[in-house]
Amino acid sequence: MIEVLRRLLRLLPSLITAFILALAVWISAVSSSDPLSERTYPNPLPIEIIGQDPGLVITSSIPSSVTVVLSAPQSIWNQLNTETGAVRAFLDLSGLEAGSHSVPVRVQISVRPVRKIAQSPQSITVTLERLASKEFPIRVVTRGSPAVGYTADSPTLSQTSVTISGPESQVNRVAEVQAIIDLSQATETITRTVNLVAVDANDNPVNGLSLLPDRVTIRQNISQRFGYRNVVIKVVVLGQVASGYRLTNISVFPPAVTVFSADPQIVSDLPGFIETEPLNINGLKDDLDISLSLNLPPGVSVVGDQTEVLVRVGIAAIESSLTLPSIPVEITGLQPGLSAVISPETITVIISGPVALLDRLRATDVRAVVDLTALTEGSYQIEPEVEILIAELKPESLLPESVEVIITRTTRSTSGTITP
Repeated sequence: MIEVLRRLLRLLPSLITAFILALAVWISAVSSSDPLSERTYPNPLPIEIIGQDPGLVITSSIPSSVTVVLSAPQSIWNQLNTETGAVRAFLDLSGLEAGSHSVPVRVQISVRPVRKIAQSPQSITVTLERLASKEFPIRVVTRGSPAVGYTADSPTLSQTSVTISGPESQVNRVAEVQAIIDLSQATETITRTVNLVAVDANDNPVNGLSLLPDRVTIRQNISQRFGYRNVVIKVVVLGQVASGYRLTNISVFPPAVTVFSADPQIVSDLPGFIETEPLNINGLKDDLDISLSLNLPPGVSVVGDQTEVLVRVGIAAIESSLTLPSIPVEITGLQPGLSAVISPETITVIISGPVALLDRLRATDVRAVVDLTALTEGSYQIEPEVEILIAELKPESLLPESVEVIITRTTRSTSGTITP
């Protein structure tokens, strides 16, 4: 038995050498068929947070991802690139208290064999703060003022208080929570849902906080002051526009004004409108812009000392249509050496426009033309172009809409005459 052990001991170096050589040959064979490759992991590697105390909140900036360089056989790289979650990066905050901590970024690789060569960043400084919560009353802050003659009553809120939560240092900065509403030139009650804003003692917004609720509905009553009243403007019109024309509209700017009287009864007795001085439109043919004075009752004034309004009068010609039969079709642009035959030779043209201009229109003021420029021999269907000497008139339709034009080449006979 001792002799056998002695022989084994003498053979042990040879056996170890043979094993190492065999292992080297296997590694070489594997490496040649599936070579190692060192590269940067291509997929975004977001940083996960684990173990965080629910009573603490992170107030420092955390990088969104980690870059890692890995070494692995090509077959493993194919698996790393396609398998979701094969490589993970996380920060373990277990057991950490409030304060600043340097925490290593751990990279976990579920596929083997893979070797991590490098990573960036290696660690991250994490600042933890205690999570605080506090209740604040909501204060309404108004911007601007109602229109002259109106007043704003006390607002009502759908919620009168708000709970703020977040990092303790940020919660301690909050001086109040505001709901801001704009009353500029308001003339009627406003109901509006607005976002709540937490501000510090200098009225600067405090960010990074959660507000519950984060918005509130405000009802702001707007009422008219005693002795003030809104009235519309009524334009007093005299006369008629010129014959052949019609009145399209009369508009006034502003359409309403606010009036005031030291005797509220006078304002209360107004009929709801204020008249202008008379506007004479007799014989008008064109649009008109004119300033007119207001006819105010004694003791009544317009807020803002406005005594005139702008009145715009729209005038348009009364339009109709006229049918002109047997308008000859003329030819233009026919190339030399060609002749053309038109069928039919005359057309009917229906023309529309102001009645006064239609009454002046004569048949000789209208031409129907077909342009044969660049056309060669052949048969064509062409829509004539209608030219009217009076620019305000326009052709509505043609009967027929197109004419047939046959273009042929002219030939010279032996007698010297030209025949088509």
